[in-house]
Amino acid sequence: MGRIDIINSTLGKALGGAMGGYTTGPKPFIDLLRQRSRPYLFSNSLAPSIVGASLKICLTSIIEQFLQVLDLLMQPNEFTSSLKSNITHFRESLKNAGFDVLGNPDHPICPVMLGDARLAANFADEMLKEGIYVIGFSYPVVPRGKARIRVQ
Repeated sequence: MGRIDIINSTLGKALGGAMGGYTTGPKPFIDLLRQRSRPYLFSNSLAPSIVGASLKICLTSIIEQFLQVLDLLMQPNEFTSSLKSNITHFRESLKNAGFDVLGNPDHPICPVMLGDARLAANFADEMLKEGIYVIGFSYPVVPRGKARIRVQ
């Protein structure tokens, strides 16, 4: 109750004119639709040219956005200088407080070694109560005895 189980929409305006749509939902429901739905049984799939063009447009857009972000991060500017300064200050503060900090000192992802799996889980929970989201990792994600939190 109160959950959305089925989502459907047209793709007519998105993918080359009045063609296509989609329905998502639980597998048993989708299986039933595939077996009993007249529009599914008597319609054609999207033309390969529409699928190919749509994929190319989507991928081109994603690549262009990625390259713009990469350019922003690669050029020294106020944002990257501030980020680097914050990373250095954060890592030094953790080390001065007695924490074992791993990783590239210039990288914003900061693994903080705690060793014990329960401690890492509890530490992550307590940080979340303070409004700070960190991720606790323990075996089998990392070797036994190498539990940590990841701050980013």
